[in-house]
Amino acid sequence: MYPKFQIALVTLFISLSFNAFAQGNFDLIAIDGKKSSGKLVLDYNSIKLITDRPLYDNQPAFINDIQMAFSAVDEKGNNDIIIYNFEKDKFTNLTKTADRNEFSPSLTDCGLYVSAVTVEPDGKQRLWLYPTNFGEPELLYDDIEPVGYYDWYDNKAAMFVLGQPNKLVYPYSKSELHTISENVGRSVKKKPKTSIITYIDKNVSKDVDGMKSYAIKGFDIEKRTYFDYGYTFPGSEDFIWLDNQLLLMGKGNDLYVRKAEKTDWEKAGSIILEGYQNITRMAYSADLKKLVVVMERK
Repeated sequence: MYPKFQIALVTLFISLSFNAFAQGNFDLIAIDGKKSSGKLVLDYNSIKLITDRPLYDNQPAFINDIQMAFSAVDEKGNNDIIIYNFEKDKFTNLTKTADRNEFSPSLTDCGLYVSAVTVEPDGKQRLWLYPTNFGEPELLYDDIEPVGYYDWYDNKAAMFVLGQPNKLVYPYSKSELHTISENVGRSVKKKPKTSIITYIDKNVSKDVDGMKSYAIKGFDIEKRTYFDYGYTFPGSEDFIWLDNQLLLMGKGNDLYVRKAEKTDWEKAGSIILEGYQNITRMAYSADLKKLVVVMERK
């Protein structure tokens, strides 16, 4: 098991106080799930706590068919990137940095790096690349910051940049940093097997039973055209794609799925574990047929 990390709070200032990675007590929970006829079928007998400690374990991302990366706090109070191997039930530090904090890991398109939003010693928050062979890390975009969230297309990152308002940008080249949208949510996800970056547009919303439901939009990097994918599940802002047609969101202990062209969310099931509530971040591996959810400890 990885070390008994201690929690660290990272506060960012960008002309106003802004905590991009609000920390608390979260664990990663895995459950077997397979797609069938536009639905997600869960095997409740397979529920497993991957982490189990009253600190911060969050932001899971599968990096191959047996391993997942996530952000956690080390024994000195720093956030590092941890690799978990499902076959061996083993944890390995990809980063172990005393002077900086790493968040939001993701595998790059080339497969040679795990990227991470890194809070540097001087407070800059930029995208770094960490070689999967444990070589020296590399700064990707020296002039784009502060980065909050992101996803990849064509070896370039579409990035949520903090500001007033927040912006979603894509660097077509060194000289062309294209603004896709402003006032976006934290979920930035490439639609599988497409050139479309999807995101939550907070400029467009509706009230459902007293809760906000925001528009899910898409931007085709190749064609530079926009798409509408309906609205988020009311009261939730974290979504993932299970494939290029099926969206998944969580609210409380429940999971909801929707085909991209449909309007109504359908309940896929519930993750009921004593002492846990509020599903937020999620990751799904079609190869492993496994879903990982982040839940808050009560």
